Formats: sequence, C-alpha cells, structure tokens
Amino acid sequence: MPSPSISSLSCSKIDAGGVLAERPALAAELAREMEVTEAAGLKRRLRIIEGAQQNVVSLAGREVVLLCSNNYLGLANRTEVVEAAARATRDFGAGAVSSRLISGHMSAHAALEERLAEWKGTEAALVFSTGYQANIGVISSLVGPGDVVVSDELNHASLIDGCRLSRADVAIYRHNDADHLRGVLAARRGSRRVLVITESVFSMDGDIAPLADIAAATREHGGWLMVDEAHGAGVFGPCGAGVAAELGLGDSVDIHMGTLGKALGSFGAYVAGSRALIDHLINRARSFIFSTGLPPSAAAAAEAAIAILQREPDLGLGLRRRARDLGLRLRRAGIAVTNLDSQILPILIGDARATVAVAEALLERGYYVAAIRPPTVPEGTSRLRLSLMATHDDAQIGGVERALVELLAAGGAS
Repeated sequence: MPSPSISSLSCSKIDAGGVLAERPALAAELAREMEVTEAAGLKRRLRIIEGAQQNVVSLAGREVVLLCSNNYLGLANRTEVVEAAARATRDFGAGAVSSRLISGHMSAHAALEERLAEWKGTEAALVFSTGYQANIGVISSLVGPGDVVVSDELNHASLIDGCRLSRADVAIYRHNDADHLRGVLAARRGSRRVLVITESVFSMDGDIAPLADIAAATREHGGWLMVDEAHGAGVFGPCGAGVAAELGLGDSVDIHMGTLGKALGSFGAYVAGSRALIDHLINRARSFIFSTGLPPSAAAAAEAAIAILQREPDLGLGLRRRARDLGLRLRRAGIAVTNLDSQILPILIGDARATVAVAEALLERGYYVAAIRPPTVPEGTSRLRLSLMATHDDAQIGGVERALVELLAAGGAS
C-alpha cells in the first residue's frame, strides 16, 4: 500500500496502532472552544471606533459617550500633540524602519528621552515600542537564575510574563500588603539579586500602591524597586510625573516605567533611571535590541504631551476630583464602586454574563463602558471599568450616572 502523501496527512494523525485517524481541522476545533467561551460570557469581540478617541465616538454608526478609554487627559486629540506627530511624519517618514541600534535611532527619539529624564527627575530614559516590551525587557535583562523577583499578586500580565521569562525565582506578595512583602523578602535572604515590582495605579481596581512602605521594605532587604506607572503617569504627581513623584519617592525607585499610550495620548513606553540602568538595557534588553524603533511621529507626540503637562500641571488633579465625586454619588445610590483613588472607577458585579448584560444595556443608552471578565480579573469579580477623561462634560457624566443607577441600584444587581 503506498504511503500517504503529505497533503493527505494534513488533517490526520497516526494512532497507537499505526493507523491513520482523522483529527479535527484547526478552524473547527477552535470554533468549538469559542462556543464554550461564549457560553461562559467570556468571549471578546473587537469594536470599531470610527474616528478619534474623544469623549464622544461613533461606534457601529451610532454616537456614544466613550467611558473606557485610557486617553485620560484628552491629549491624543490636542492640537499641539496632533501637529507634532504630523510634523515628525513629514520630517522623518512614517516609521523608524530599523532597530534603534542599527539605523532606527532618530533625533525625535533622543529629544523625547531627554524630555522624559527631565520630567521624571532621573539621569536618563529609554523608549520602548510598547509597554509590554518594556516590562519583559527590563525584568528579563536584570534578573535570572539565582535571583528572586517579588511581585504584587495583581500586577499586569506584562510584568508576570517578564518574571517568567527571566527564569528567576518568582515570589508573590498579597496585593498592596507591605507587611507581607517584608515576610516574603525575609524568607529569601541570600539571593544574588532581589527585584520588587509593583504598579502605582492598578488598572483594573483603580487603587494606589503604598509606595512609601513598599520602598522601605525593599531597602531593608537590599532589593531594587521597579514601579510601573502606566496608569499613574500624566494623572498623578507634579506635572503628571506619577505617583512616586507625588509622594516624593522618586529617588527610592530604581526603575521607573510608564507608557506613552495612555494619559500621554501617543504610543510606546519608557523606562527611566540611572545612566547605568539605561546603558544596561540598551545592551541587554532583547525586546529593545531586536525591535524596530518607535515611529518618530509617536515620539514627537509624546514629547508634545509632556510639554503640555509641564505648562498645565493640574490637568490630572482636576480629573481625579471629578472621578471621585462621581464614585461617591454612585456609592450613595448603592452601587458597588470598589475604589475612589484614581480616574478608574471599578463597579463590581461578579458574574461575567451579568456584567456583559449591563455593559450592553449601557451601550443601548449611549454609554460605552468596558465589561472586564476573567482571565483579566479573578473568577467572581467581573466588573465594569469606568474611566473618566478630562474632556467629559457634566451632562455626559450625569447621563452615565443616571443610567447606572437605573440598571444597578433599582435592579439590585449591585
């Protein structure tokens, strides 16, 4: 009997007896997995936003109030930021088209990194193409076998993956619990290097890390501290420099990380710290070395956004006050707003399907609020993640407040 051709084996496998057996085609097998995911209320879909990320956007041909964007300060649409990006595109082209270590390092990158170091109060800064790349690059280049990374249990997926890639011993401390962190560090004395990692503003809970206590615990045990300010940069601190700057802890943080694509309205990420740290990353961080540089338009836009924050230092403070006021009103109406510390208001519902149903009902009323479900958050803690922008007006905020009260307080879903 002739041997099967390669094409005839493409959807088959050989069983234990050496007999060819049919196996499901890839598309059919994955479709069945998605059916299970959808039945659990966990399937995600892409929604097309038609136009800029403003406070009101067109979604599937309808105008809706956007309440789940990270364009917290509206800087993605500010004239100065847009014009800076356009000028850089004309001057440098559409992309860097090379690794920064080859020919992709342009004056737009250098200018942004100088501005970032000044803004963060550090010796130097380095721009990565995404926040994910920044986090995995920093962690995997700084620690390895024989070292220990101690990470908050609710840290972002990019931080978790950076820990895994490092091959260091990974220890987890209870969320925002500096005393537990001390115990974890004490149990791992003798490690070659110790890196403690926390976010400053946690993206799904909106709460703030106790950075002073975390920094003290890290110093007590001879560790290095990395703070991810993805959701703190631009909104907290003098001129939006972040939570560490607001608390006067800039010098207690060894590695400052943040994104350019949230409050700064652009794209990419930065790491700021000592000159030695930045030189190390340029030479050791694989996600920097082997990636095309950030488009110069994004670099110029981010620099323009920081310049705005330096001229208008209270943008973030005003946003936080409005978010807190809204959260307090929702709480008084009986709605489970779990944190009031930042521009992010998590509204706990619990069940994934119920959370999706409320989000869809809000959308029908003209308010786009994200439904956050596992695996992004733990089972049983699905929530609406409502994030305000500085550009939302009182009528828009009042409108979503009334809609939430109708759907949750009256219906008892809170």
